[in-house]
Amino acid sequence: MRSGSFANAVVVLYVVSALLGAVLYLYFRVDIRPTLERAGHWPVLGFFDIKEHFAAIGLALLPAYWVCWRRPHADESAQMRIALTSILAFIVWWSFLTGHVANNIMGFGS
Repeated sequence: MRSGSFANAVVVLYVVSALLGAVLYLYFRVDIRPTLERAGHWPVLGFFDIKEHFAAIGLALLPAYWVCWRRPHADESAQMRIALTSILAFIVWWSFLTGHVANNIMGFGS
């Protein structure tokens, strides 16, 4: 039963983070991205674009994650749960680090 509660929390928190990121994305696209383009920070912009794609893939994986963790059966192999959890963890950390690098390049509050 506990894994189901954690699965619910992971799904809800991922969706909330994605929605908040979508709200902030307009500000990034209009104010920050042109400045980074003029400054020639193409690798950072590329990493940020990959972050957007990874976040969308993570949203698509959430139903499979929820189903695998909601009621894990004793006779099932844990490989699918491990794979989905690892992929989502990678996506979350990639997004966190990429966002911080982009923020640090522009400076806090710029």
